[in-house]
Amino acid sequence: MKIFKQSALSLCVQASILASVASISTSTFAEEGVKEKTTGIEVIEVTARKRTENIKDVPISISAITAKKLEVLGSSGMDVRSLSAKVPSLLIESSFGRTFPRFYIRGLGNTDFDLLASQPVSLIYDDVVLENALTKGMPMFDIERVEVLRGPQGTLFGRNTTAGIIKVQSKKPTQDFDATVSASYGTYGSSDLRLAVGGGLTDTLSARVSLLQQDRDDWIDNKAPGFEKEDELGGYGETAGRIQLLWEPSDNFSALFNYHFRDADADARVFRANIIEPGTNDLVNDFDREVVYQDAALRNNQTIEMNGSSLKLSYDMGSHTLTSVTGYESAEMFSVGDIDGGYGASFLGDYMGPGFIPFPSETGAKMPDHSQITQEMRLSSNDLGDFDYQVGFFYFDEDLTIHNLSFDTLGDGAQNGIAVQNMETTAWAIFASLDFEISDDLGITAGIRYSDDERVWDGTLETSPFGAPGFSENATVDDSQVSGDISVNYRVDDEVNVYARLAKGYRSPSIQGRSLLFSASHTTAKSELVTSIESGFKSTFAENTARIDGSVFYYVVDDQQLTAVGGTGNVASLLNADKAVGYGFELDSELWATDNLVFGASLSYNHTELQDDTISVAGCGANCTITDPLNSDGRVIIDGNSLPQSPEWIGNLSARWTKEIGDGELYVYTDWSYRSEVSFFLYESKEFTGDPILEGGLRVGYEWDGDDAEYEVAAFSRNILNEEKLTGAIDFNNLTGYVNEPRFFGIEFKANFF
Repeated sequence: MKIFKQSALSLCVQASILASVASISTSTFAEEGVKEKTTGIEVIEVTARKRTENIKDVPISISAITAKKLEVLGSSGMDVRSLSAKVPSLLIESSFGRTFPRFYIRGLGNTDFDLLASQPVSLIYDDVVLENALTKGMPMFDIERVEVLRGPQGTLFGRNTTAGIIKVQSKKPTQDFDATVSASYGTYGSSDLRLAVGGGLTDTLSARVSLLQQDRDDWIDNKAPGFEKEDELGGYGETAGRIQLLWEPSDNFSALFNYHFRDADADARVFRANIIEPGTNDLVNDFDREVVYQDAALRNNQTIEMNGSSLKLSYDMGSHTLTSVTGYESAEMFSVGDIDGGYGASFLGDYMGPGFIPFPSETGAKMPDHSQITQEMRLSSNDLGDFDYQVGFFYFDEDLTIHNLSFDTLGDGAQNGIAVQNMETTAWAIFASLDFEISDDLGITAGIRYSDDERVWDGTLETSPFGAPGFSENATVDDSQVSGDISVNYRVDDEVNVYARLAKGYRSPSIQGRSLLFSASHTTAKSELVTSIESGFKSTFAENTARIDGSVFYYVVDDQQLTAVGGTGNVASLLNADKAVGYGFELDSELWATDNLVFGASLSYNHTELQDDTISVAGCGANCTITDPLNSDGRVIIDGNSLPQSPEWIGNLSARWTKEIGDGELYVYTDWSYRSEVSFFLYESKEFTGDPILEGGLRVGYEWDGDDAEYEVAAFSRNILNEEKLTGAIDFNNLTGYVNEPRFFGIEFKANFF
């Protein structure tokens, strides 16, 4: 199968051979097509409420990221993390590499890197929810748009959406022929090849094929004594594809089939021992991004294979539309890395480094089996007049097996520990939503959802790395909850809408058993409940050349699910905090200063605070400087702390200038994103704190028309200031950390045929 995928892409490629970051709107990049250039704020249509609507009429804080914008942000070959801090209140990070993104909206997220971990941000890709964090790493290519919905989405989407939703919509087949091919090359031997072709096969059947191939050479040298090797880490290879068939035998019925795959072979996250200056969060003076000192680098590897399919049926009965979405996803993965990030150990005398290495740590994970089945049935009214409604049923079933592994670094990497976890999750829900137009200017939306969840888990320590006896455990967690929302939308005039929204969401109960490998029992967490209130406005003015949207919000999380990772015992344990609160605001704007100059700006503020004077966690095993108080047991009191990976400020600025030259158009586009300081763990310390990050991008290109075609050539750079900042850490062994992506330069050629 792997051979087929790669060869198919190669043959297709061979055969074929900016607007506002802040505003992130379709209008911003509509002008990118030279042939039909438009100016001013355009209507943005989204499906945030499972209907196609003008974004201005949706009483939710939402950003829509267009295909053109996605291409700009991902032009360095970056994965979904390229969207981090590019819209208000959104952060994405990973300690697992390209395969395992962790999403945070309005400060709510989950720092747990276990394959069983749940997240309060749901990713919905082509109408199918991707529950496991591993599946959320599916590359975004040939995309129509990405919608970021902020706040609980407890009516139409239900469980595990307490923070919000990332909704990805790929380009769909049509009867009109079009084809796109793009190729880029840049720093570290990085290449990115994309192909998409679609059109009608018969009068009733259309198709679209989309392919992606990304590669990067290893570029990080290993200088550990006895393990020296140039260009050993940092590379990756990834192939992904999608085939869609759309059958429309009549005006009132359609069937859309989607098959997609992913095949990735990359290095796992590169951890670096003692790169933090003690007593500070500064990188050590001799830090070099292109050098590591690891005794297990040779075995660093991460592979993943994903396959999935879906079938969407839609039947228009006149006054109502019946929709069915059936989805299936499966994944396999293996990952191993040098967790201590150094070489040797203190008990080997002077052979250790860089700095003090208490003991070697080389661990991994394997997912040999995973399957997910989803089914949604939905009945929607079609413009009945003053009111419309939706009612539906949803079913979810996921079955997976995980192997948590340890390896003897000093014994040539022989596997010396394995714990096996099996878990089946079954959930179902019924929901209803009503839209009522009180007048031409005033509308109310109300929704309710009943959900039922059950997780059945068993785990076995088969082999302990420390010689402890094996044991088995099992657990079941279940819950049922009612969630929903109510909102009011008022049209002040043709230019301004204001809204208010009250919403409740919940995150289903969780089980954590990764610590079985270290002879620690599993832990569980009960459901967390979120109640949120927000108010906002959406406006266009100055003869449709300016736009500004804003929102203010406040939420309370009851029984906040937290994961205490690492610490002195190097275990991961779930716990519920009594309460957490968050509040803040979001602003998003766009200005067409002239027909050829567009500015964008956005700003968000998020304050989060844990409120539980009884909760405590283990402190760092490394020699870090904890700034929180300790209780009588020496544990760290985290009451009053902000949530981890929760920046207070996220901001964006962008500008795009164009000039017609010859038969085409020259453009210069720059974007800048900022996120403020974050804490990496539940406790606060001087070392494990991430400094603010300011990253900029620049793209200069030329677009022109040909016969039934459009062409573009561009040069670009990401992280143009070459910022070197900590983005995460490991706290149980030494002052281990990892950093952001390096500066990148590249060139790109793109052709669209129609």
